[in-house]
Amino acid sequence: MENELLKGLYDCFYTPPELSEQENEVEECHKALIAALEKPERKLVLRIIDAQDSIIELTSLDSFIAGFELACRLSIELHNDESERSFSWRTRRVGARCVSEEEPE
Repeated sequence: MENELLKGLYDCFYTPPELSEQENEVEECHKALIAALEKPERKLVLRIIDAQDSIIELTSLDSFIAGFELACRLSIELHNDESERSFSWRTRRVGARCVSEEEPE
């Protein structure tokens, strides 16, 4: 359930970088390799490319999820720090009032 939500966020917010130069180079090399290989070897190359694409996609999603979880932890940590500061400030303020109330005696 949690990973489905994070995957949905990834799909919604992640924009892949523009890699047209690299994609063109891959396409040219792929065409040259296909022209030089027989059918069984071509199938093997396609399986390798598909496996690499899958690895890249999973790595990108995993990186997004790790970054999102880190952001959540940082948010919680900052909230806790802010709550502690607020409590500390209120405590000092109450203590200061007590001291100033005792001074006139």
